[in-house]
Amino acid sequence: MLTLLSMFYYICLRRRSRSGTRGEALTSRRAVESGQRAVMPVTVEVEQYAKEVLDFSSHYGSENSMSYTMWNLAGVPNVFPSSGDFTQTAVFRAYGTWWEQCASAPPPFRRTPKGFNSRDYIELGFEEPVYPTAVDVLETYYPGAIVQILACSHNPFSQNPPTDVRWEVLWSGEPTKVLTPQARQFSPNIKHINFPTNLLRLEVNSSLLDYYTELDAVILRGVKERPMLALYKMPLIDINDLSDSEDELSDVGCSFRQGGDSKHQRTGNGYFDKLPYELIQLILSHLTLPDLCRLAQSCKLLHQHCCDPLQYTQLSLQPYWARLSDASLGHLQSRCTLLQRINLSWTGNRGALTLTGFSSFLKACGLSLCCLELSCCHFLNEACLEVISQTCPGLQELNLSSCDRLHPQAFAHISKLTRLRRLVLYRTKIEQTAILSILTFCIELRHLSLGSCVRIDDYDGVASMLAARCHSLRSLDLWRCKNLTDRGLAELVSGCRMLEELDLGWCPTLQSSTGCFEYLARSLPRLRKLFLTANRTVCDSDIEELAASCPSLQHLDILGTRLVSAASLKKLLQSCPRLLLLDVSFCSQIDTRVVQELSGLFPKVAIKKSFTQ
Repeated sequence: MLTLLSMFYYICLRRRSRSGTRGEALTSRRAVESGQRAVMPVTVEVEQYAKEVLDFSSHYGSENSMSYTMWNLAGVPNVFPSSGDFTQTAVFRAYGTWWEQCASAPPPFRRTPKGFNSRDYIELGFEEPVYPTAVDVLETYYPGAIVQILACSHNPFSQNPPTDVRWEVLWSGEPTKVLTPQARQFSPNIKHINFPTNLLRLEVNSSLLDYYTELDAVILRGVKERPMLALYKMPLIDINDLSDSEDELSDVGCSFRQGGDSKHQRTGNGYFDKLPYELIQLILSHLTLPDLCRLAQSCKLLHQHCCDPLQYTQLSLQPYWARLSDASLGHLQSRCTLLQRINLSWTGNRGALTLTGFSSFLKACGLSLCCLELSCCHFLNEACLEVISQTCPGLQELNLSSCDRLHPQAFAHISKLTRLRRLVLYRTKIEQTAILSILTFCIELRHLSLGSCVRIDDYDGVASMLAARCHSLRSLDLWRCKNLTDRGLAELVSGCRMLEELDLGWCPTLQSSTGCFEYLARSLPRLRKLFLTANRTVCDSDIEELAASCPSLQHLDILGTRLVSAASLKKLLQSCPRLLLLDVSFCSQIDTRVVQELSGLFPKVAIKKSFTQ
């Protein structure tokens, strides 16, 4: 016992020595022992708004404007303290659980830690690095989505390449549903850190909210000099946070095991090894990945079970994005020979993953891979996509959402993945030639997302190719495509009769007067989700045709139309008993009284009506 306590104290001293000089540590210890409080120097707190939006996972707005985009989060407030739906705020793409319930949503990954709640993120750069004392987030509509705030040791405006990048959680919490959608200033109690930062990351989860959350500005408060009080304060030591070095802990563990009395060491596993192999595997399948790796170090029997490739048929590394590196993938490589699904979203940025590490992992583990999630992976380049096309012949699902730094020519390699069924290219730089090549060869596609792909010149050509080649298509996201016409839409719905989800939100070139929406409704009897967001031409005849032809409709968004009446909506609600979501925000003929009346008649339907004040 004495040996263990000695080692514990040794590790604490090693930890403290990294966060301050030897003189600081000695002074701190003497101050605590003598019960004296050192005199703190006078420091001036700096208050600063975000200088620049550096990265984000999604936004409601367009890539070519400022309305509802994440870029609105830079600078001073535009709206606060006003409440409501304003175009000058930052809005993420989704809210609630509607998107997770759609057929196009992939199944969740097993072993995702219960404490990982993040669904979206945004990273903000500030002018001056400071030791944070407070972070204020100005939320102007449906607050409560923020679940984590992190600080980074790297200066994003430095000309030097990032080295030894460290992320520290300043605050974390559960997703909440605030009782009122009114504006508020969110100022959580943050943890003090031992490095200055001018890079913050906000992670959000809007699943409990009734509508889109809107953010206006972020304020970082802090001091330029390291607070002296932190040196004199004896913190509570977390056993999981004793060392940044796994090697150090391993060395200490080895020395402790070797230092015990070998005559009294127990070599048996009790009755545990008498359990059937399959039962032990089932028990271990409920552990998170870090717990599985720790358990593998406990004994030979559990090491064998914890390293069994059957425990690693699907793997979500997204919760560990801040710590994942080439070395991490190398460590897992021998265990993932039967890997079928892996989630690497958000990982590898700022040099954490390289082409060498990523390629080595896929070459060893890609043969059986069916699903590869790479959302917001900015380490990806053309060579990485080439490796994917060569090492993952059976790949069926590929998510490159918000990989907006990939060169347009890199996407040509996707056409070699001929078994693809789900492809997400939201907010990428894919161009016309590459998408037509993909559709020519990937004829098994079931789900395709081209939302906010602004470099595609001719969406009518894309629609024509889809109609000719992808007859099994179930869902199609064309959010904010700027040049789809009624001719292209008619060709699309004629050739893809199996469509269940169609997002045509913010497609300004579609006009109801051509009859395209009525023809859509008649052609797609299986339709469950239809977004016609911000199309002001949608009218009663379109709604009535949906009521007559699409009885399975569950989600309908007609935000912004001026030509739909309460009578047609009532007919729709009567004819579509499975309807769950109806967004009529900014519909001039549908006021709050009508929404309340319809909600009373159809209580199972969430009828959305945003406001401004």
